[in-house]
Amino acid sequence: MIVKMLKSLLMVLPLLWLGCSKDGATAKPKPPTEVGVYTLSAQSLTLSRELPGRTKATLSSEIRPQVGGIIQARLFEEGSWVKKDAVLYQIDPSSYQAAFDEAKAALKNAEATLESSRLKSERYADLVKMEGVSKQEVEDAKAAYLQAVANVEEKTAALQSARINLEYTKIKAPISGRIGTSSVSVGALVSASQTTALATIRTLDPIYVDLTQSSTQLLKLRALLMQQGLKKGGTTVALNLEDGSRYAHNGTLQFQEVAVDESTGSVTLRATFPNPDGVLLPGMYVRALLDEAINEGALLVPQQGVQRDPKGNATALVVTAENRVEKRIIGIERAIKDMWLVNSGLNANERIIVEGSNKVRPGDSVNAVDVTKTLSKAQ
Repeated sequence: MIVKMLKSLLMVLPLLWLGCSKDGATAKPKPPTEVGVYTLSAQSLTLSRELPGRTKATLSSEIRPQVGGIIQARLFEEGSWVKKDAVLYQIDPSSYQAAFDEAKAALKNAEATLESSRLKSERYADLVKMEGVSKQEVEDAKAAYLQAVANVEEKTAALQSARINLEYTKIKAPISGRIGTSSVSVGALVSASQTTALATIRTLDPIYVDLTQSSTQLLKLRALLMQQGLKKGGTTVALNLEDGSRYAHNGTLQFQEVAVDESTGSVTLRATFPNPDGVLLPGMYVRALLDEAINEGALLVPQQGVQRDPKGNATALVVTAENRVEKRIIGIERAIKDMWLVNSGLNANERIIVEGSNKVRPGDSVNAVDVTKTLSKAQ
């Protein structure tokens, strides 16, 4: 009997030992999961915005005649640069020259009459003292003299008008710039009241770029500038051309329109660009890069470190000082290349999980490996 009991005990002991071993293995603590973390650091960041725009000549002048006549000569080459006051067209001056000569002769006649009237008036003034002429004759002589003075002034004005009209037969450039195509040829009849311009001169260096910014963007910028640590950006503007290339010269922001366009809901901004090589032509579509603000304490988070919860909120997994995972809802302002600019929910020097986030959950203990330098070099 005793022997049987010992045999049974010997058979049970191994089973008990195996059970104890399994319990011991289950109770062994799980090792922390290794994750890659990015350490946030505050930095100075220039916030830029790209705005669409079109180029516009700084000065533009449509050439129209101020007197009528036949075009006798065209004195410029289409597409060339012309200087202010250069003669562009010559209208046949024959009739205007004749009118000028006639006005000139009429003035000389009036001046001769004036001299005669003056001498007669002076002579009668002396004779009346000796009672050689009546007072009425003196007054008549003086009135004739005054009429002669007025007549000279009238003829002088007529001569000046004739001189101006004669000068207008030479159609001159009112501004310096590049002139376009001519709408008339030699022999064409033009008039002072015509609506069609003979040609157009445009000043292209410097050149304007008119940009459009929505009123919503403007309000967001004003709200942004009210945040602590932000200040207004500079006035330097860069330009991308229609083919995607960067324009060689930077421009300067001049002013912002004081009213919103009711039809488009946008505000116009104007920048001035140097254009020494004539690359920019009026009417070109361009995109300008403006420095809106400077954030002195910007926090940039790699995009792989940010997820979205079911409600659409941006979230990030933060490793605490105790190496435990903590989930945060964060505020995202804009994308900067492959980074997110964060404006709430995170602080400088905090560690964000960017590798292995799918292996952990909030509250887990982790082994954090810093990959900040690796990511910074890749960026």
